Amino acid sequence: MIVRTLSTAECTKLLAANRVARLACAKDGRPYVVPIYCAYADSHLYAFSMPGKKIEWMRGNPMVSLQVHEGGERREWKSVVVDGRYEEMLDCAGRDHAWSQLSRHFDWWEPGGLKPVESEVSDHSPHVFFRISIEQTSGREAKE
Repeated sequence: MIVRTLSTAECTKLLAANRVARLACAKDGRPYVVPIYCAYADSHLYAFSMPGKKIEWMRGNPMVSLQVHEGGERREWKSVVVDGRYEEMLDCAGRDHAWSQLSRHFDWWEPGGLKPVESEVSDHSPHVFFRISIEQTSGREAKE
């Protein structure tokens, strides 16, 4: 097995080619990791969610990490870790841009628009479009 570091261009290519990432955020020294669907464009990862734990935590601490993983044959894999900043898309133009990036993919609104249990939905808790402004990437690849 050979493990090598991915170049910045290779990290970007992997981010652009994948929809599923694992988002890590923290509150009061406690980590929280959750899978999200996202879309890469213009040095950002765009995503969508209903209000909940991850949105609450990222509003309190916008520093996050994401990991994108791509498996290969046997024990081969590629992985990219992103360090970045949560930015909520509050204006119509920002929300429309996030929507345009996400909607390039089939079922872009899942799982962000689904909840495992019924929750109260009120007029003051709209869907949340956000982006992660990428500050740093690092990646590795393992090959036989």
